[in-house]
Amino acid sequence: MSGAEDGRSGGSGVRAGGTAGPVRSGATAGEQDAVIAALIPVIDGIAATLGSFCEVVIHDFRRPEHSIVALAGSVTGRGPGGSMSEIGMQLLARGDQARDELNYLTRTHDGKMVKSSTVVLRDSGGAVFGALCVNLDITSVNQAHALIGEIAGVGVSPAAVPTTTFGDDIGAVLDAIVDERQLRQNKPWSQLGRAERLQLFRDLDRRGVFAVRGAVQQVAARLGISRASAYNYLSAARSAADDDAELPDGTA
Repeated sequence: MSGAEDGRSGGSGVRAGGTAGPVRSGATAGEQDAVIAALIPVIDGIAATLGSFCEVVIHDFRRPEHSIVALAGSVTGRGPGGSMSEIGMQLLARGDQARDELNYLTRTHDGKMVKSSTVVLRDSGGAVFGALCVNLDITSVNQAHALIGEIAGVGVSPAAVPTTTFGDDIGAVLDAIVDERQLRQNKPWSQLGRAERLQLFRDLDRRGVFAVRGAVQQVAARLGISRASAYNYLSAARSAADDDAELPDGTA
């Protein structure tokens, strides 16, 4: 998960406006807001220390459609009020069971290789309400590593790095997740069996897709089915103990 601005200015993090959503524990919204406010000068210091290839972001999970509330540096091309990536959605889906994700690699759609660490933010009650993310553009470092290895005759084939959708529009992120899941099945929706359709909705739910407002309607449009059908499949996917569970009547 990560975010970016159009460019840094004078060592001051950019912050998005807006009202935070509901608090998920006994802690007050004020406490959670205070944690975020205290971290804003911290992200400026981290970005300034690590340089122009670094981006540091604060996400507020209480507003998943526009989770980026502050950022310093620019790697993934997003701005204040931008959305979380599918990595963030997975953390959101885990709720208070979410754990830090450290030193993972991903690739942007424009080809940048990014090394990231995501540290979840918790209030005094233990509830996860956001994340602090550090993203490093290591594209040039990776290219130099490959070149040196080739010259030394010890080149190693690079491991596959997953591509992640970063953007200010949460809709683009949702579409990318749905498309990637369908590509893995190598079949259009119309050719999927009942168990495969249930599994698709189960996977999307586990990845946090349906925690986003309006996601069911958008997934339905992407799959070419009615909103009512999408709700029925989601309900069945959540309640089914296994692939033999029956779908609700009236789905298509």
